[in-house]
Amino acid sequence: MAAKIKKGDKVVVLTGRDAGRSGEVLQVMPKETRAVVRGINLVKRHTKPTQTSEGGIISKEASVHLSNLAIADPKDGKATRVGFKILEDGRKVRFAKRSGDLIDG
Repeated sequence: MAAKIKKGDKVVVLTGRDAGRSGEVLQVMPKETRAVVRGINLVKRHTKPTQTSEGGIISKEASVHLSNLAIADPKDGKATRVGFKILEDGRKVRFAKRSGDLIDG
């Protein structure tokens, strides 16, 4: 199955504490159907000091379920659904159903 949300995509959060906010996808975990988005779903972690890093309370992004994310339309930045089409040269590409613009390549 082709992935509708990929690393580097600009996405909009649909529900939850960060609803309406947008960010860039840092990591996608297809087996868990989750993604990590920059600046979204921040949680505090209490860490012990190690040789490489100092201890303390750090904020980091926790994963968000893919069903709570939507691709941001390249034209206006609003949430859109994703469709697939095959171009004349045989490439399969994603497009925004809201505006019809290509999302990648």
